[in-house]
Amino acid sequence: MGEVIRFVSKSERERARLIQEARAIYDSIFPPADAAGEEQSKGTIGRTFIGGDRGDLS
Repeated sequence: MGEVIRFVSKSERERARLIQEARAIYDSIFPPADAAGEEQSKGTIGRTFIGGDRGDLS
C-alpha cells in the first residue's frame, strides 16, 4: 500500500549502465582486494607496471 514509484530518466539509467559496465571492466583488469589476497597467498609477488613514461598522463 505504501509503495513509492520513483521516476528515473533515460539519461540517468544510461549513466548507471555505463558506470556498471566500467566497473565490470575495471574489476576484470584489477580484481577486487579479496581476489588479490588469494593471489598473494599463492606466492605471487605483485603486479608489474608495463607502459610508457608516466609524464604523458598530465
